[in-house]
Amino acid sequence: MPLKDCVIIDLPKIYDPRGNLTFIEGGNHVPFDIKRVYYLYDVPGGSERGGHAHKALNQLIIAMSGSFDVVLDDGHEKTRFHLNRSYYGLYVCPMMWRELDNFSSGSVCMVLASNTYDESDYYRDYETYITDVKRLK
Repeated sequence: MPLKDCVIIDLPKIYDPRGNLTFIEGGNHVPFDIKRVYYLYDVPGGSERGGHAHKALNQLIIAMSGSFDVVLDDGHEKTRFHLNRSYYGLYVCPMMWRELDNFSSGSVCMVLASNTYDESDYYRDYETYITDVKRLK
């Protein structure tokens, strides 16, 4: 899939003076059913996460607290997204290499995923990923 398919999704936000509320419904606000949720936290400053791609997994990445950057690479071009609002989610389609960096202190990254964990769905070697991207085009 091309990089242009990875977009920021504006999630519903209900304003309230006591505190705002955002909700996410699989198949409604995100283009997939949610089968797994995980989150990254206590990431030391200067650290990077990610460094892999998925063959079939769809994801929505949200900065629940603080901020961080997501660098997406489709094998042809790269784009950096800065996430810093809990009502914005970055939709990441399959076959997209991703790296997360520039974590602010106390940031929390939540990821909604279209499937349960499956190690065989991962590309962990960039050169293998690039070879398959070229083969699939």
